[in-house]
Amino acid sequence: MERVRSSPATTLVSRTAGIDAPAFAAAFDALSAPRTMWNAPDDALVLASGAAATLTASGPDRFAEIRAGADDLFDSGDVHAGTEAARPRLFGGFAFHEGGCEGDPWGPFPEARFVLPRVQVTFADNGAWLTVNAVGDDADPDAVEERLAEERDRLSGLAGLSTGDRPPRPGIAATRRTTSREAWRESVEAAVDRIRGGDLQKVVLAQALETDLAAEFPRAATLDRLAEKYPDCHRYYFEPDAGGSAFFGATPERLVALRGRTVETDALAGTTGRGETPAEDEWLAQELLDDAKNVHEHELVAETVREQLEPFAASISAGERRVRRLATVQHLHTPITAELSADRHVLELVEALHPTPAVGGLPPDRALETIHDTEPFDRGWYAAPVGWIDAAGNGAFAVAIRSAVATPSRATLFAGVGLVADSDPDREWDEVQLKYRPILDELEGDD
Repeated sequence: MERVRSSPATTLVSRTAGIDAPAFAAAFDALSAPRTMWNAPDDALVLASGAAATLTASGPDRFAEIRAGADDLFDSGDVHAGTEAARPRLFGGFAFHEGGCEGDPWGPFPEARFVLPRVQVTFADNGAWLTVNAVGDDADPDAVEERLAEERDRLSGLAGLSTGDRPPRPGIAATRRTTSREAWRESVEAAVDRIRGGDLQKVVLAQALETDLAAEFPRAATLDRLAEKYPDCHRYYFEPDAGGSAFFGATPERLVALRGRTVETDALAGTTGRGETPAEDEWLAQELLDDAKNVHEHELVAETVREQLEPFAASISAGERRVRRLATVQHLHTPITAELSADRHVLELVEALHPTPAVGGLPPDRALETIHDTEPFDRGWYAAPVGWIDAAGNGAFAVAIRSAVATPSRATLFAGVGLVADSDPDREWDEVQLKYRPILDELEGDD
């Protein structure tokens, strides 16, 4: 693992000041790569640049190694945060499974990577804040204060373009499927046979869609559009280096959020489309609530999440199963909360919960074996945990679905579906295409 220097001399210095809020796209373009963006319905929007410290890890111990590196870093902190939302945080993610970043387009992405940004702009309920972090030889408080003043002058109040002046969607010149329809049908039938034979209860199979873009990928404009269309989703953007690759998306699925001893998570499984009229929308929602296949798939996920939390929890409660509506799909959703019996680090819970049956399957080992044997591509960070960690061991992580890896000229999209005993290959194919839409809609050319 690459880790920040963890000797007693290692020091983190962090300083924060209020700032006149810049326009998101203008700040994004003004910041240098590698850039990071994180936003969630109950969390501040963070836009960040550079890396004061980088933690990377690989292999089966990657969760524990990132946690150890984070502890080393934060234990040495000299922090003046100004407001909680702007405190130093590590942002990043993990590969879906060990060895999952070996093929295209995952070359620049380690199996685990978290960064402490050099410069961080936080858009919080109590205003906008600028944070500058430094570690090790760069961690001179006077130099950090000077950098804070310089960045404040540079970024404060930056004006953005009007909505009508944004760069257009790039358009798609060509597409390539990694899985043909016939291969998909054979894979689904084989998985269903294993489920009916008792070897599996559920497995999630995914597809990848490679696209050549007709124009350069407009990063900031795409993130702006996703924020407008999916305000209730977790939105994320990670550049692993300055080489031009980025992993981004807008996911409806929270993996876990930890604050103190309070845990919040979700069961999200079971999908249908949106109606063209309010009446049709309601009909589809009720059909989803009554559909035995989707309800069975959803209950497998909800029950497993509860079981995974039990070793840590003093109490667990689940809300009422309901329909969650997004711009292009509707899902069955059950919110789950827990109170821990002792203090825990968020990464302990991330490791225990990943992969949920909503993106892996049951039993987990057999499902992962089926995924590895069936899918003709590497999942990389797709369907894996992405989020942040703070010095107290609190954090928030989402499941990185509705996602893509993009370069200036190409994007690879990912989407998957849960298979149970009565899954139909053609219906599951159609559901995959529906799940591409959140990202595909932002790449296809404007009319």
